[in-house]
Amino acid sequence: MLRFSAQRVSSSSSTVTVADVSAWSPEPFGREQERNTTMKRAFITGITGQDGLYLAELLLSKGYKVFGLMRGQNNPKRELLERVIPDVEILTGDLTDLSSLMRAMSVAKPDEFYNLGAISFVAYSWENAHLTSEVTGMGVLNALEAVRLHTAATGQQVRFYQASSSEMFGKVQTVPQNEDTLLWPRSPYGVAKVYGHYMTINYRESYGMHASSGVLFNHESPRRGPEFVTRKVTRAVARISLGLQDTLTLGNIDAQRDWGFAGDYVEAMWLMLQQDEPDDYVISTGETQSIRVLLDHAFAAVGIDDWTPYVDFDEQFMRPAEVDLLVGDASKAKEKLGWEPRVKFPELVSMMVEADLREQKEIAGL
Repeated sequence: MLRFSAQRVSSSSSTVTVADVSAWSPEPFGREQERNTTMKRAFITGITGQDGLYLAELLLSKGYKVFGLMRGQNNPKRELLERVIPDVEILTGDLTDLSSLMRAMSVAKPDEFYNLGAISFVAYSWENAHLTSEVTGMGVLNALEAVRLHTAATGQQVRFYQASSSEMFGKVQTVPQNEDTLLWPRSPYGVAKVYGHYMTINYRESYGMHASSGVLFNHESPRRGPEFVTRKVTRAVARISLGLQDTLTLGNIDAQRDWGFAGDYVEAMWLMLQQDEPDDYVISTGETQSIRVLLDHAFAAVGIDDWTPYVDFDEQFMRPAEVDLLVGDASKAKEKLGWEPRVKFPELVSMMVEADLREQKEIAGL
């Protein structure tokens, strides 16, 4: 069973609410998939995102020493990480600065490098395509180069995971999408992810690196940022049900996505780096849901059957180039990794609404 509760973490500049997942304990996928993890060391970029937090918890539960890269000495998310996962050792660095990655590598001496860091809000990528390309695209090259140089200098073999994205499929050419589907990105974010994906393949083939990419379809949790549509919806639904908000404004509610639970997906990341040979894997549920269905489940969780009076439409939330239908085929991951998603979409939405209800009640003093 998965049990969640909301936790507020205050810093000098902001208040961040996360889900307390201390009761979340992933079930093993089989001993044959595991290497000996005694005293292994892992280095995670993007450690403060939902994936970074879940992955750090997973690795710590397996006995790893975990290091996380954080940008800036006064990062407001530092207190969040120290409060929620105090056993992570924080290292300062930046994906756009190779020398800082090299310094961090010399301290972490990782067996496994998980590159989750990115500017991951797709809508923002149109507003700042250059920065998105630098961090989400060139940042991958810097991470790969840091691993290559570290291995050359120390002889230590490091297994590398790159967080690729279903946004790379963009204008989908086949349904469902698998590892062989043509990539046709439709946002600066998607283009940057394609660059990082192919650079990972290139380093694998050029230098013999154990470098794998996980093409993860949309994955959500109570830890998802409120700028993403799933969390925007669940937070608004919670506030509407409590009388704290009147309406919710959205863009294209007919867009369809393959949504899973982030806690399930980080297990797939780990499994990829336990394989003898590196490879690329689509990670998805194989089921697609529209934003209309998301609204159905979210409002039903607070006892509202007809959500139409509470939802408005505004063109400013429409993407310049929409990705209309994403649904993945994770057959390869099931066959080779023994991985399958556990949390179903209705359960995921209910989990998020419940966490947002607790958060909003606490904030409002209800």
